[in-house]
Amino acid sequence: MILSSFSDITYQLLEGFTVTLKIFFYSLIFSLPLGLVVVFGSLSKFKPLKVIIRTFIWIIRGTPLMLQVIVVFYGPGLWFNYPIKSRLNAVIVAFVINYACYFSEIYRSGIESIPDGQKEAGQVLGMTKLQILWQIIFPQVLKRIVPPISNEVMTLVKDTALARVIAISELIMIAQEIVRIEGILWPLFYTGVFYLLFNGLLTLLFARIEKKLDYYRG
Repeated sequence: MILSSFSDITYQLLEGFTVTLKIFFYSLIFSLPLGLVVVFGSLSKFKPLKVIIRTFIWIIRGTPLMLQVIVVFYGPGLWFNYPIKSRLNAVIVAFVINYACYFSEIYRSGIESIPDGQKEAGQVLGMTKLQILWQIIFPQVLKRIVPPISNEVMTLVKDTALARVIAISELIMIAQEIVRIEGILWPLFYTGVFYLLFNGLLTLLFARIEKKLDYYRG
């Protein structure tokens, strides 16, 4: 049996990593703003909406992401006779819903950590609710949520491997296929290099963001 060269295997893994990056970036781009929408529902003074949103968050956070991917992909076809044709889209939808719920809880903890006295001080100065939110609350919340957001983002990088549950050829699935065909194990460990390098870049990025937000400390 003629084994593939290192460059051939690297190229195949890069193709899988491209899919991984698509899942990551689309999930992040949509889940961050959706999390804001969810947290406003979670903090709503309209109790029925608040209960529904918090129950939904509890369900999403309490069940495996892998199960959610399966439900999103197979559910519409089984329940409504409207199958999702794109496996990639199904994964992204599942990831967006899941991470929006996690991000919403991070947003909520940040918002609730701000003393009410600061809001009252803004009202005394004649500021509108929107001005208080964006000029007083939001900068402080942003500073406090960056560390937990960075942890979730790096978890998202690794969670992309769950896409293989519905046969999406992301990085890990490509590596497993190479191991099966070639009878060699090192490509599976080689995938760790891709994850480590990418998470390393994200770590540097978030460290820079935290440094820029240091002036809100104190």
